[in-house]
Amino acid sequence: MGPTASGPITQPKWRHDLPFANPSQYVANYLAIPVSGMAALSICVALLLALNDAHILSESEIIGVLEDSAVTHENAGGSDIELGSHQAAAVLIKRIIAGGYSVRRK
Repeated sequence: MGPTASGPITQPKWRHDLPFANPSQYVANYLAIPVSGMAALSICVALLLALNDAHILSESEIIGVLEDSAVTHENAGGSDIELGSHQAAAVLIKRIIAGGYSVRRK
């Protein structure tokens, strides 16, 4: 149903549900997260591998660090969007643990 003469044209409801007044700001901020997250993940995994290779952290200590990180994300608070992001991060960290990607397999 199109606009009528009886009232002003209003923005769709979903625009009011966004955490930013400007939808393009929302898109810019939330599209940047996956790229920066991938970069951070690559750096952190490389650091964990290097720490293990240098015999600074054992495999069990690395797994402990990852488990602590997953628990931190599971217990995090915030908006629905933030909670979803934290839960997704926890799942990803648990997959890294289960897949053995945090230590080199010989």
